[in-house]
Amino acid sequence: MDPRLEAFKRLLDIMDDLRAKCPWDRKQTMETLRPLTIEETYELGDAILNNDLAEVRNELGDLMLHNVFYAKIGEEQGAFTITDVLNGICDKLIRRHPHIYGDVKVQNEEEVKANWEQIKLKEKAKDGSAKGERSVLEGVPRGLPSMVKAIRIQDKARGVGFDWEHRDQVWEKVNEELAELKEEVEADSPKQADELGDLLFSIVNYARFLKIDPDEALERTNRKFIQRFQFLENESRKDGKKLGEMSLAEMDAYWERAKSR
Repeated sequence: MDPRLEAFKRLLDIMDDLRAKCPWDRKQTMETLRPLTIEETYELGDAILNNDLAEVRNELGDLMLHNVFYAKIGEEQGAFTITDVLNGICDKLIRRHPHIYGDVKVQNEEEVKANWEQIKLKEKAKDGSAKGERSVLEGVPRGLPSMVKAIRIQDKARGVGFDWEHRDQVWEKVNEELAELKEEVEADSPKQADELGDLLFSIVNYARFLKIDPDEALERTNRKFIQRFQFLENESRKDGKKLGEMSLAEMDAYWERAKSR
């Protein structure tokens, strides 16, 4: 037997046991699992950013358990089974990769992404015959963090051709939005928040053209700041100093030492 199939069946069997015999597992619902799944997803993200492959493996296992758990609850409710879930994703992957499973020709990954969005639109159009007209942006979850949502919105729009042609155009837009924000700030206008949002959205757009994940880039900066600030705290404490009593110049000296490390 394929060891992958054997391992997956083992997990399914354990899930059956837990659901039948464990009071905590028996009590869970999709709603109670949801926040735990979100937490596990962020933990996987942390492991990836830390390049901790052992932890990536562990967190993938946790998420796999959650997938099986949801499928088990779906089966109990007569809605779907794990077989339905797996066949569903297999069918979707085959439909959305016609350059692999059909006769469509593509030149690069950008054409693959464009085809993916076009195929999704066609699928929605078929489904929309009964539900009314569907939006290209409808597939973007409302609960996504704002920066991640901005990335997905822009990807969706790009999939139907609504996008800048060159990154220089996007950089011009960034500078335009920065100037508009500065103008509103100087006027002490209530539109400052709106203009800041426009600027952030345009920066996300520019990051996309640079093929940089802005959410990951910001998280790396967050971590870098934490490391340097904690160095400042620890080293100044060793010297018998307190942050609240130090001058900015004194703190900056520690900060520069942290950067040099």
